[in-house]
Amino acid sequence: MQTSTREAQPVLVDGVWNTANFGATFCSRNPNTGEDIDGVFPVSDWTICDRALASAHRAFLESRRMSGSRLAEFLEAYAAAIEQDREGLVETAHAETGLPKSPRLADAELPRTVNQLRQAAQAARNDSWRTATIDTKANIRSCYQALGPIAVFGPNNFPFAFNSIAGGDFVAAIAAGNPVIAKANSSHPATTLRFAKLAWGAMQQTDMPQGMVQLIYRTTHEDGERLVADPRLGAIGYTGSRSAGLKLKAVADRVGKPFYAELSSVNPVVFLPGALQERGSKLVDEFVGSGLMGAGQFCTNPGLLLLMQSPETEAFIQGVVGQYTAATPGTLLSESVERSLVQSISILEKAGASNLTGGSKLPGSRCAVANTVLRVSGSQMLADTHTFQTEAFGNAVLIAVCADLDELISIIDALEGNLTGSIYSDTSGRDDSSYIRVADALAQRVGRILNDKMPTGVAVSPAMNHGGPYPATSHPGFTAVGIPASMLRFAKLTCFDAVRENRLPDTLRNANPTGSTWRSIDGEWTTRSI
Repeated sequence: MQTSTREAQPVLVDGVWNTANFGATFCSRNPNTGEDIDGVFPVSDWTICDRALASAHRAFLESRRMSGSRLAEFLEAYAAAIEQDREGLVETAHAETGLPKSPRLADAELPRTVNQLRQAAQAARNDSWRTATIDTKANIRSCYQALGPIAVFGPNNFPFAFNSIAGGDFVAAIAAGNPVIAKANSSHPATTLRFAKLAWGAMQQTDMPQGMVQLIYRTTHEDGERLVADPRLGAIGYTGSRSAGLKLKAVADRVGKPFYAELSSVNPVVFLPGALQERGSKLVDEFVGSGLMGAGQFCTNPGLLLLMQSPETEAFIQGVVGQYTAATPGTLLSESVERSLVQSISILEKAGASNLTGGSKLPGSRCAVANTVLRVSGSQMLADTHTFQTEAFGNAVLIAVCADLDELISIIDALEGNLTGSIYSDTSGRDDSSYIRVADALAQRVGRILNDKMPTGVAVSPAMNHGGPYPATSHPGFTAVGIPASMLRFAKLTCFDAVRENRLPDTLRNANPTGSTWRSIDGEWTTRSI
């Protein structure tokens, strides 16, 4: 942090753009050049946080009773505004993150962001997400309702699709009827400001409460913890480093507040012998394409490969090393990502991993580390499983070569929770018995199992689970991607016992509120009215 005489960029609090000079400021840096980007951003003190919380609480008194159609109108207006500012958003995000304009930002991430806004709008309008349950004989009815103001801490690696004021946590919270206090990621504050201005315009267009969407950029650690603990806040959505996340989670746990965090994942990929014998060279290409995509800066990046000893395994490793050595390393998101990656590689090497290629920062001002392949034996992995699960976030992979299937499964049993687990098998059925054993073990360690597919992509599908056991996320029963399921993180189940019909929420009254809302009536899921 620094103190600047320049006027800081505004925060959005209580519907007003506050451009006061806050004293402490920071700026973002272009990871391709190492140069500061024009514009300074404020570190908000508790006065600003308190105002945001008070405004969010006032907004919640209205939004918790807001119809799904009205919430949908805001989300759809916001999506349209994002599409109109497509070029500006892509240019700004490219400068701050180094991510390619095309296809990454313009052709993949921005359309995904707009798509999930519209999916959330559809879910809000339909109201089936509330899972209304009605027992007519006992006259007991229940449904999910808005929880309260939500603080969203966005990650550095998805400036659009997981942005604190436009991404998955944001849309899930809004669609469920909750105001959002967005805390920008320090790696792309200008991108987040641009989104906030579009959201503010959509709020005016659809007559949302002033505190429905608010933006701050950074706080002190003490004020951030105080924000998380404040009773006016209903829950927190967090994506970021494990160390910072666990500090905030400890505060939330102390006051009994839901804290939905995505923290760490090495995403193991198992290559069974038949798959390597059948199509080993193709699997080299497939893995390298996934492992180096976006310089490996995906929460679902395949960071741990598990194989069994064989000539095909050695050929596969040789192919991966060759391609990792030959490929131009991608630009990392920031200096902090670069430092963290180099540190993680060092930890793995000091624990005994052999460096097959890469491992060091590249010369020059660009944020970049040489593409890195590390290797351990299965017995080494089992002897220090904790250290060898160190997440090397970026363009690095650890390959563990196991003596046999039993050793491989023992490693899986010793793994922490992960977002994904992938299994590659042959197409003739020779690997089927091994697949069953591996899949059974992986199912206890991951939120999503993939077969003959790399884990890098996360589809915005109602069936998607982007979650998993700790430390992949803080709760294995919820997903951060996939509407309407992701909305349930930011909702509370409310039961109405013998409440008169005219006092019930619309979704629990006898008449179906939309004509198409799915409700469980006396044990039958139906769209009929009572």
